[in-house]
Amino acid sequence: MSEQQLSPVGLRVAVGLVVLLVLGVIVASRFVGGDDTDTSGETAQTSAAPRTGPVALVTVDAPGAGSAECRTLTGALPDALPNAGDALDRLPLAEPAPPATAAWGDQVREPVVLRCGLNRPAELTPTSPLRVIDDVQWLVVPGESAATWYVVDRGVYIALTVPEHTGTGPLQQISATVASTLDPAPVRTR
Repeated sequence: MSEQQLSPVGLRVAVGLVVLLVLGVIVASRFVGGDDTDTSGETAQTSAAPRTGPVALVTVDAPGAGSAECRTLTGALPDALPNAGDALDRLPLAEPAPPATAAWGDQVREPVVLRCGLNRPAELTPTSPLRVIDDVQWLVVPGESAATWYVVDRGVYIALTVPEHTGTGPLQQISATVASTLDPAPVRTR
């Protein structure tokens, strides 16, 4: 039998392919997440460190935050929001807290956050699909780990950011609060 030898070029190509394969597996493992479902079919909760202290909210442009509508709404916000049979308690906000904001949650998961007096969301167009809950029109803008729901038919824009895996209770309760405290207004898409 004759023994074949790899040429130096062939050897380099083979080593290069192995290195690329290993790098590809590493990169893919960072971007392709596994399913968080255990063998019983239950979705595993992420283990986050418990929250201690007030919730720090980033300031965003909210020119209407000082309006009478936002003062009325924030004065009527509940101390707790329902969430799949549990209650999400209103959380203290770290100072300086942005005006016309509130947060509800527990010590582990990301909070539900309300902001009042925002600018018109750029996603609101004449053809945007709106959802109506308790006679309040909402525009939903999905995000990576949360969806932000905008009230678009009142005198001010209100945003409710709801983390994934949160039930519909917070949205329903805030809809009822908005409907009972703020008068409807035409949807402005421009």
